Amino acid sequence: MKLNYDIYYGTFLRRANRFIAYVDLDGEEVLCHIPNTGRLGELLLPSVQVILSYHPSTARKTQYELRMVRKNSCWISIDSQLPNALAQEAIASDVIEELQGYSEIRREVTYQNSRFDLQLIGKDTCFVEVKGVTLERDGWCYFPDAPTKRGKKHIDELVCAVKDGYRSVLLFVVQITDVRGFSPNKITDPEFSDRVRYASENGVELLAYNCLISPQEVSITGKVPIILT
Repeated sequence: MKLNYDIYYGTFLRRANRFIAYVDLDGEEVLCHIPNTGRLGELLLPSVQVILSYHPSTARKTQYELRMVRKNSCWISIDSQLPNALAQEAIASDVIEELQGYSEIRREVTYQNSRFDLQLIGKDTCFVEVKGVTLERDGWCYFPDAPTKRGKKHIDELVCAVKDGYRSVLLFVVQITDVRGFSPNKITDPEFSDRVRYASENGVELLAYNCLISPQEVSITGKVPIILT
């Protein structure tokens, strides 16, 4: 997926709060929005290189959006809105082997008390819940990086959908290029980890795919092994 915004390189300075950060942009300290509800503690460190996009609108509180963070020699996308679009593009292009053969893809579909990210219609009806992954340690990735009540609710609804005769998939989109595998983050959110295992044991399919990332483009590429802890 080509990224349709102008790229600005900056240096991360500090966070004002969970969603607002200060970045050095060519010697000027600018305020920017962090489009991610996670902690990002291992990424947003003083002096790391970041990529911003610019949005000059009076309707916005900040004119800049923090899109990527450089860790070691790699860029990591932190945009929590991007994984859903990446998943839709990858499914439509038959990149995700397990989700091939569907003729229609719908976004943001309501089911019972939840709204699933994708509904696939074709050989059957499949609900897909997408989770963006940014936490990496020693080549292994984890989700979430902060406790998530919403994530646990979605898993419960996926299990209900299976019991109602639908296909359900929990898709982890790893917004990092070089990774060895993925696991639910049992240390940060043991209840979420237990729910993932429960879902897997009750018919919900678990998938993890990583991304090829450059400043100009992000795309889902290959399947990542999943180990439940």
